[in-house]
Amino acid sequence: MRTAARAVLRTLHPVVVLRWIRVGMLAMVCAVAIVYILVATDGTQQITSARRVDAAVHDIRSARTAAQSADKALATAARTGQLQLIGTGSEFANATARINTLLTSAAEGNAAGTAGRSQFQFVQGQLTTCLKMAAAAVRDYPRSGEHAVDAAQGTLTASSMRDPDTGKPIPGTGGVLASLDDLEQLQTSGLDRQRGEGWLDPVQLWMLACAPLLVMLALTLITTVILFRHFHRHIGPLLPASLAVTAAVTLFAALLTGWDEQRLAARPTAGAPLVMALALLALTGAGVLIYFAYRPRLAEYRFPHS
Repeated sequence: MRTAARAVLRTLHPVVVLRWIRVGMLAMVCAVAIVYILVATDGTQQITSARRVDAAVHDIRSARTAAQSADKALATAARTGQLQLIGTGSEFANATARINTLLTSAAEGNAAGTAGRSQFQFVQGQLTTCLKMAAAAVRDYPRSGEHAVDAAQGTLTASSMRDPDTGKPIPGTGGVLASLDDLEQLQTSGLDRQRGEGWLDPVQLWMLACAPLLVMLALTLITTVILFRHFHRHIGPLLPASLAVTAAVTLFAALLTGWDEQRLAARPTAGAPLVMALALLALTGAGVLIYFAYRPRLAEYRFPHS
């Protein structure tokens, strides 16, 4: 098979080979443009999705702070000894309401699938239980005293049980604070997965972005050999210039996408209309340079159409 292919190549006129190479070079410029458009559009969507998850993680952390405030407010109210008269207080009510609001907001950025949804529902259920037990502690305070308050606080602050073999906390066995920690861990893991997939995966991004560029480099070297051996000419400045422009756009797209991903940009620069227009204009210029780089040699020979 290889022998036959080599035999065919030997029978071809160098200009025919140059014409094929020019088509290949132009195709690679188009490939770079397609990769850039995909990076700018799909990559932007992935960054937007990751940004929502990141906001959810911050909401969960804020909910944890609110849960700590609710625990302190309940303890302060209990220390007065007049819980039946003053109730749990406005600070406790505001803190628990804020927890519920933050959980609702964070659930919109869930990145842990069914496990994440179940954990959100579990924490909200624990919060509802805490509110009921706090109301019961107020109602029965003359009879139950601080025991009911301690039980209500336990729904907030109880530590998770630990695996006897590994010593690690068992998810779902602690209070609201422990469950929020479990929820944050789930969402953080989901965020890490999102930031390592698709166009946000540095390995995939650089491989797909640089593949057309490497093919262009190989075709440029072949062109150099053909021009020197068969025409005793040098390659000229146009072809290296087109390669440099294409390389610049490729590196620009990859580096800009990586920068947008690192800062989880609200408006990724790589997908900005002006930036895309300039990049595609530069690639169009690279294509024009390729066309005129091969034109002098191809114009010397006119083969009749069969």
